[in-house]
Amino acid sequence: MYPKDQIIAYQALAKAYLTNPHTIELDSLKKLLKFNEYQYYVLNEPLISDYEYDQLYQQLISIESANTSLITPDSPSQRVGNSLNASFVTIPHLVPMLSLENSYNAADLIDFDRKAIEGAGNEKLTYCVEPKFDGASISLVYENDLLVRACTRGDGVAGEDITQNIKQIKSIPLSIPLSDYGIKQIEIRGEVIMSKNSFAAFNEKLKLKQQAPLANPRNAAAGSLRMKDPKEVGERNLDAFIYHISYVLPIPGAKLTPLLQTHSGTLSLLWNMGFRSPQKERKISEGINNVIDYCTSFEIGRDQLPYDIDGLVIKIDDVPLQEKLGMTSHHPRWAIAYKFKARQATTIIENVEFQVGRTGAVTPVAKLQPLALGGVTVSSISMHNEEYIKEKDIRLGDTVIIERAGDVIPQIVQSISSLRKGTEKIITFPTTCPACNATLEKEEAEAVWRCISPLCKAQIVERIIHFVSKDAMDIKSFGEANIRKFYDLGILPNVPAIYTLDFNKVTQLEGFGKKSNENLQAAIAHSKNQPLYRLIYGLGIRFVGETTAKTVASQIQHILDLTNLTEEQLQSFEDVGVKVAKSIYQYFHEENNIAMIRELESLGLNMIQTNTTAVDGNLAGLNFLFTGTLTQLKRADAEAMVEARGGHILGGVSSKLNYLVVGEDAGSKLEKAKKIASIKIITEADFIDLVKN
Repeated sequence: MYPKDQIIAYQALAKAYLTNPHTIELDSLKKLLKFNEYQYYVLNEPLISDYEYDQLYQQLISIESANTSLITPDSPSQRVGNSLNASFVTIPHLVPMLSLENSYNAADLIDFDRKAIEGAGNEKLTYCVEPKFDGASISLVYENDLLVRACTRGDGVAGEDITQNIKQIKSIPLSIPLSDYGIKQIEIRGEVIMSKNSFAAFNEKLKLKQQAPLANPRNAAAGSLRMKDPKEVGERNLDAFIYHISYVLPIPGAKLTPLLQTHSGTLSLLWNMGFRSPQKERKISEGINNVIDYCTSFEIGRDQLPYDIDGLVIKIDDVPLQEKLGMTSHHPRWAIAYKFKARQATTIIENVEFQVGRTGAVTPVAKLQPLALGGVTVSSISMHNEEYIKEKDIRLGDTVIIERAGDVIPQIVQSISSLRKGTEKIITFPTTCPACNATLEKEEAEAVWRCISPLCKAQIVERIIHFVSKDAMDIKSFGEANIRKFYDLGILPNVPAIYTLDFNKVTQLEGFGKKSNENLQAAIAHSKNQPLYRLIYGLGIRFVGETTAKTVASQIQHILDLTNLTEEQLQSFEDVGVKVAKSIYQYFHEENNIAMIRELESLGLNMIQTNTTAVDGNLAGLNFLFTGTLTQLKRADAEAMVEARGGHILGGVSSKLNYLVVGEDAGSKLEKAKKIASIKIITEADFIDLVKN
């Protein structure tokens, strides 16, 4: 971006200003600071020390404070947020942000190439290959050289305004020389990331403050964008790669730069404007076979990068050809994402613990030698049940292969028996409950050993934790650690005790000041008015998930109506089978459970059906199910959209299902749905279109 003679001039200017600050001229100082931000944050080649930069920056603040009329929107001082973001306003993108079609192997890429060649009428295509950054997508709009707004991806059509937070990322310039290229307005896309070093450094700061470390760089970057205090965003030392120009409005009568004719040219243009765009990381390849070779070699060396990526993006380089191929309703036909294989690593099982859940199920958990895998540190992993351990022949002390694909929970792929030293031990499942010592039982049709003691401490605590959880009664400020502490202190012996909590005792506990107490009391009071389905789900009845709880709640007026229903009547409910009906029947014919429900009612909890579902919405009478990871909507929001329009959410695939909405990494539900001709299988984008229409 800067020619050599200009770099030398800026170095001399910095030396002069640092030697004699009184000679500083404001416009030159701002240009000097912008230059050094570019050297440090984009090129990673600082030419002055942090201390020297701070001295220059403080001079800028001093000058602008003395005369605020001198402050311009692109001044480096305007990165710092001086106020909190009270809310994030939704604003439309100039051009929709579409998802990319995913591929996982060479065959997928060859098929993509075949379709592209057919559409383009060419024998061989030129592709630009670049990293698929594992962060948070953003859209930036510059007008008359200035950054005017920045927003999140949102639903692809509109996103949340995060302009002030984006200004804290110093690799994103506040102004760019648009007019030099004949451009009046431009919309560009990119990804906010957190480098591995910045992530490690920030987690060290959190540890020093005795705060919980962040899970992985991706979550750290994504979570930063919606922080209300921009100063906190600045502390995370985020970075951004800009890799796409989605919209260009020329200056009337001006000639646009020819760099806009190819995708690789646009990356060069973005770089020339001062952005960190993929340069060393990109590859121009003739033909799909060269692309495949590059993907294979790049995947092997991806850990050498200073940031996380989860694949590569392959784009047809010719922009007019991109426009000719166009796009579907949810992805462009000229680009595809090549997703890397699931991450695997080996570690050693150091110990096995047996944990008791809220329904009494005893789960073996392997304690591992900690290892970094797919952006998180894995130190424990569920081994599900006794049969799982036997089938995989897992032993204490074994070296095992762990796999984690994307955000999926890690799993043990296999134990490596050839590495056994003879000191490994067969894992013996307990015959009594590890929490209360009651005898464990296992039903004939199940693989799970279960404690059935109603006095089991572990079950009581887990039931309370489940009851207050987000998808149940949603009692905020009531974390798992506090529940365990309150139980051990004897002030929270069961679920009803939540509503008779002695706050005089709570106040005396460390970490519970006036504000904490007020927040907890307000959350508990609010939970009394939660809709009936949340209460049913919160009771923790076996096999009754949130979807089934909604179905059951919609069929009754009062929760105790369930005491009058037979198993056959329960099975007549949508999506309630034999196993679920039996579990509900048993729960509502257990005297202790009914006594607890009556006690909760006397404490003021809502026990009646107050929700009304739209019956005349555009999805009325239709049944939906979601599978895989949604990229534009949260699962809960998508399900709420269905119900608000009169539709129903099912808990599994059956002939009653009308639509299966498929996200990324869809599994067995998709395969099962393919075998039932009446089920329509649609993408997330198709679903959004269906809802809107």
